Amino acid sequence: MIDLTITNALIINEGERKLGTLRIDGGLIEGVDYSLTAQHVAEAHRTIDASGLWLLPGVIDDHVHFREPGLCHKADMRSESEAAVAGGVTSFMDMPNTMPQTTTLEVLDQKFALAAARSVANYSFYLGATNHNMEQVVRMDPRRVCGLKVFMGSSTGNMLVDNSSSLEQIFRAAPTLIAAHCEDEATIRQNTERIRAAMGDAPPFSVHARIRDAGACWRSSSLAVELAKRHSSRLHLLHLSTAKELALLEHDTPLRDKRITGEVCTAHLWLNDTQYDQLGWRMKCNPSVKSEADRLALLNGLHSGTIDVVGTDHAPHLRQEKERPYYESPSGLPSIQHALPMMLELSLRGHFSVETVVQRMCHAPAELFRIDRRGYIRPGYHADLVLIDPRKQQTVEQPQLRYKCGWSAIEGETLSHSVHTTIVNGRVVYEQGQVFSDVCGNALVFNR
Repeated sequence: MIDLTITNALIINEGERKLGTLRIDGGLIEGVDYSLTAQHVAEAHRTIDASGLWLLPGVIDDHVHFREPGLCHKADMRSESEAAVAGGVTSFMDMPNTMPQTTTLEVLDQKFALAAARSVANYSFYLGATNHNMEQVVRMDPRRVCGLKVFMGSSTGNMLVDNSSSLEQIFRAAPTLIAAHCEDEATIRQNTERIRAAMGDAPPFSVHARIRDAGACWRSSSLAVELAKRHSSRLHLLHLSTAKELALLEHDTPLRDKRITGEVCTAHLWLNDTQYDQLGWRMKCNPSVKSEADRLALLNGLHSGTIDVVGTDHAPHLRQEKERPYYESPSGLPSIQHALPMMLELSLRGHFSVETVVQRMCHAPAELFRIDRRGYIRPGYHADLVLIDPRKQQTVEQPQLRYKCGWSAIEGETLSHSVHTTIVNGRVVYEQGQVFSDVCGNALVFNR
């Protein structure tokens, strides 16, 4: 007998949607049957009747901040991975700005060990670049580590890489993909000084888009692309937020052959700068949320394939930390639990198809990072799956939030789709509101 059968599902995968039955055994997809015969149902230990539901590959989120170790009052791997699977996210890649910062292989190993014991989703971790840790960078294992994170702006402890010779060395020698946060620090400082002089120490949160403006993004991201082209590096531009930056991306190259790729995050697809007066600290993130014209350009870039993947930049802070005056309020917002339903909502509004959502959130991250046997519904692949109920609306409210921080920027909004069931490595980890936290995810493996 096989472990699990999912019957009568509308399978949305690789640009197609078909009614079918999926068979899972030993953590892998054993077969997909589009003939809808009942032959295999009795052979499974458990059968899920998915009539009326959509079956998608599990979402792979290439950009999260789960805060562990050192900042567990905000979030931790258990709480945020539970929020992830409640949102249909089956794999995540976590950023290095923890305490201690993940700038050595020793700390990196510690994070892998923490996740192995605590995460209900699959995981990998970025090593953080600094001006002085090249001896750690060159020793990374490309099959184990998702990438090298470079902060080319926005000071983050000693991870702001602002030394030109260090940047040249990083782009020349990095053994993995370089994931870059691009905002020009000098521009941000100048804008801050000007606005502080004009508005004092407690300006409205709407100044955020003026301090971290489009020029700061362009100066930094264009420098990253210049370095990548000079050294033939593999560059991934994180959380694009402006229309202008789309010109830096490759437009007509198949994803697997691209050397420069781009990510957009849900906040920049959902919000615009007219909402700062309403949402204030809830939408303060780096890079800033910008104009409606920028938002529409990002949506169009996602539709066309100019932008390659959707991430969340899930970055929780406690409410009492965020509610401080503008300059004291940390940037970042939680989003992983509702990212997939938000994207399906944008699809319902006509920005792109559901198939495009699956391509950018499931298939493309697997291809871009060369993840071993994930991101698709194919025989022999790991059974990371999500069942979506397209008929069950949900209103985002505090009682349903699984984030340790306990708030969301989209509280009160109604989304048209809900996550029904999430499966990680062939095991049900979330089902109709319940997380089964005795299940642990696996470390991602990269075919590099």
